[in-house]
Amino acid sequence: MTPNLRQHQESVTVNASAEALYNLVSDVTRTGEWSPVCKTCWWDDEDSAGDVGAWFTGRNEVPGRTWETRSQVVAAERGREFAWVVGGKYVRWGFTMTPAESGTVLTESWEFLPEGIAMFKEKFGDKADAQIADRTRQALDGIPKTLAAIKQIAESVTAAQM
Repeated sequence: MTPNLRQHQESVTVNASAEALYNLVSDVTRTGEWSPVCKTCWWDDEDSAGDVGAWFTGRNEVPGRTWETRSQVVAAERGREFAWVVGGKYVRWGFTMTPAESGTVLTESWEFLPEGIAMFKEKFGDKADAQIADRTRQALDGIPKTLAAIKQIAESVTAAQM
């Protein structure tokens, strides 16, 4: 892994429509079904759930550590993109959907934003680089697992509807 890596994305082709995938990934209350780190999420205000500007809270768990983060939805374009930024400025996560011959290409992206790097340096001092590397490793490890789980869920739902 490149120690200065600050963004990454991976894709998988899913035998489901872009709209079905959007409905799945934009329902943050289901995140625990596919994320290896984020075990549960809930909307901070149900009235704005899923809209750009809406906030949600997620509970993350790794061995020896549990923490919560608040994130703000920054993209909510049905059938095309759903994305959020942790803390409103630290790390951007998102999904894009692109139609393909056999379903939809689902891409998950992750980017450690400059304010996130600055916050880690302020919070962790000399240990910031190690903390950033750890979060980067978790993202790179988790993205393919997340995509595989979403693919399995979406395709089992699609098959059940046939």
